[in-house]
Amino acid sequence: MQIHFIKARDLPDLWFQAVHDILDKGSRFVIDRGSYAGQTRLEYDYFVGQVAYPGTLPLLPDIPPACGIPNPVEHDYIYGGPGYESSYIEYLMTPTKAPGESYTYGERLTRAPITGEKLAFWQAGNDHIIDIREPDGKILFEHNGQLCINQIEWVIDTYRRFGHRNNQMVLQVAHPSDIALLDPPCLRHIDTRIQNGRLIFHVYFRSWDLWGGLPANLAGIQHLKEYMASEIGVADGEMTVESKGLHLYGYAEDLAKLRCLKD
Repeated sequence: MQIHFIKARDLPDLWFQAVHDILDKGSRFVIDRGSYAGQTRLEYDYFVGQVAYPGTLPLLPDIPPACGIPNPVEHDYIYGGPGYESSYIEYLMTPTKAPGESYTYGERLTRAPITGEKLAFWQAGNDHIIDIREPDGKILFEHNGQLCINQIEWVIDTYRRFGHRNNQMVLQVAHPSDIALLDPPCLRHIDTRIQNGRLIFHVYFRSWDLWGGLPANLAGIQHLKEYMASEIGVADGEMTVESKGLHLYGYAEDLAKLRCLKD
């Protein structure tokens, strides 16, 4: 297995280096199952990226006009605008879910139900196992008769109340039962750390579309990080990203070659 590591200045730099390198270092194979079954794609064996200044604007890829290709992510897709009922930031940071959707990242992050043994421990007042807190309508609340946690606000509150040296504050997207879904969440978790007065995110995707997915996802996640840092009272920090399935679909290869000036 080849681990491909990129150290980038900002998010557009990370995207460009990853697109440039996968054309030479990605492995080509046919997709057996999933959204693009039967098609080919280039994929890194394992990808790790470190971004020093992820908040540097613009957050989206730089596409020189001479390339003659559109940006893989429209500005209005991230921030909202004509043609979009909602923004990607809303998708990531609110519980809104359209009919027929099995999940959204925002629902998992902001309306996570407490069920099973955890709920039983909670109802029994077992504070040796559960960090029992009173419902406040923001961090902890009821939805359709079910007790739920807003993970984003829980992490903010915990850092504020108990200090910055805490290795427990992971924003969880994946559920064990997701393995039964035909298209389980690609984003599995966002781990957090505060170091030297800065909030750092460590992000893991099981599978990740490099051309359009990575820049859209990381632009939204960067806004989430900036919001949390501001609420905690610390500065915005670095971001590391990992995936065992960062890939470039066949349809995007020609576009990638144009952007990287490769034949």
